[in-house]
Amino acid sequence: MDDDTRAHPDADADAAAGGTASRPDEPAGRAATGPAPSAAAPAGHTGAVVADRFDRVVWHDIYGQSAALRELAGELGERHAHSADLLTDAFLAAYKAAPRLREAAEMEHSRLVNHRVVAALLDSPGFAELHRETVGDPYAAAMAVLAQAGALRRMLDDARPDRDRDERADRARQGAGDAVTVGAEAPRQTGDEADGGDGGDEDGTVPGPAADAVRRTAGDAGTAARRAAADAGQALAAAVPGVPAAARGAVAKSAAGARKEAALMRAWGVGAGEQERMSFDERARLAERLRTGRLAEWAELIGRFRQMADGERARKVENATGELIGVTLGDDLSRVVPSELASLGLPELRAVFAARYAAGELMLYDSQGEQATGRGAVIACVDTSHSMYEAGPGGITREAWAKACALALLDQARQGGRDFVGIVFSAADKLRVFRFPAGRPAGPDRILDFAETFLGGGTSYQRPLTAACELLEEEFNDSARRRGDIVMLTDDDCGVTEEWMRGWNEAKRRLGFRVFGVGIGAPRVAAAGSVLEALCDNLRSVEDFTDVHAAADLFRVI
Repeated sequence: MDDDTRAHPDADADAAAGGTASRPDEPAGRAATGPAPSAAAPAGHTGAVVADRFDRVVWHDIYGQSAALRELAGELGERHAHSADLLTDAFLAAYKAAPRLREAAEMEHSRLVNHRVVAALLDSPGFAELHRETVGDPYAAAMAVLAQAGALRRMLDDARPDRDRDERADRARQGAGDAVTVGAEAPRQTGDEADGGDGGDEDGTVPGPAADAVRRTAGDAGTAARRAAADAGQALAAAVPGVPAAARGAVAKSAAGARKEAALMRAWGVGAGEQERMSFDERARLAERLRTGRLAEWAELIGRFRQMADGERARKVENATGELIGVTLGDDLSRVVPSELASLGLPELRAVFAARYAAGELMLYDSQGEQATGRGAVIACVDTSHSMYEAGPGGITREAWAKACALALLDQARQGGRDFVGIVFSAADKLRVFRFPAGRPAGPDRILDFAETFLGGGTSYQRPLTAACELLEEEFNDSARRRGDIVMLTDDDCGVTEEWMRGWNEAKRRLGFRVFGVGIGAPRVAAAGSVLEALCDNLRSVEDFTDVHAAADLFRVI
């Protein structure tokens, strides 16, 4: 049901204006003495967009949350009457699934400029694109209104003469309605006086002077009504200069802003459900941080990395057969050689097949494929030494590529129900650890803290890898979970001590973790005989930072 947004309650309309039907309880002769009672025309609507009470509750709620909206309403209200109604209409146009504009004739004349402005917004070529980003999202719709603030100011300033004319027409219409009401009531009052013997004739008719006064009142009311009608017609037909062009600019600007913010949220992995749980101010602060943070210009790279990783997860097949390397014995019926299956065709050999199956002695194809994925924590060790500032192809820095890969690994861990740990390191005395347990939400602020941390300085392998090993040891002691995965993302080579290496190899054997290395922009780091090669089970070098698929195999085996 549509909510009633009329300026005033509907007037009583029991009889048509100018009618001559007499009231049943009055003498028949009295009807000829003046016009019948008449009510003024119903007041028009103050809202240009048709909305129900639930839509308006949403608007009032987001208006109460947003200090920026309230400041804009206060600023516009100082210069333009009814600007609050315009902001409501602009919000509803963006928020509602199928916004419907009222007919101009249904509006209060004082709100006709609002109607023209909203009509221009809805008719703008870019409105459909804006609407895709804002429909059903109070925050996005409110931000669209704020993005249109400058254009709304200009349109209201340009429309000031038209609004003044509309308000004069509205006052004239109301004055005409009041005059008609006075003219309708006068005969009744005069007749009442006549009944009391103060001024009427004995037969109850109205004296001549009183009747003349009534006719003059009615005539004045008719003239005022016709003038109001003419003014209203002029107001309805008028077009505010510059409104369509300003509306196009406003919609294009707000659409671009909404599209960019939505892309930022998607790139950083902030889902729609998570956004809905945020208050207006929380979401606005997050959006501002995403726009202005250290890695803001690499949001597109981060988004592509996450999309690539998602695609690799979809392609991943657990325990794939891989390359055929021979024949072995076992009980996996999916790998039984054809000669074994042939025995099932002979009744006398079926019992022999069953006995060999029970003993695990069937001849099977033996294959070597990708290792099964781990079950322990996924730990990304990200080098943030000074050299990681260096940019490669496309202007993308080594740090940006490494952080984008690490964020995709965070998604990978959460998809597999595994803990994720981000270790940001540089020199031996510089290290920060960010833990993201599988059973808890990974808050956007915490993710941004991890992604934006940069320590500077030199590079030490022992400190971050020791920290990673201790975390996996802790996980094994707490939950007996083994087979974690460590990913080392670095652009520098450094030595490790022989004693440390012995402890490292012992920890790998005991905890069963794997180590993946990525040499970023420095082939020598991943070259044969390098320290990183000695530490890692799986190693690759990346030089083209625009190519997110250079690390695709990580997301098939981790």
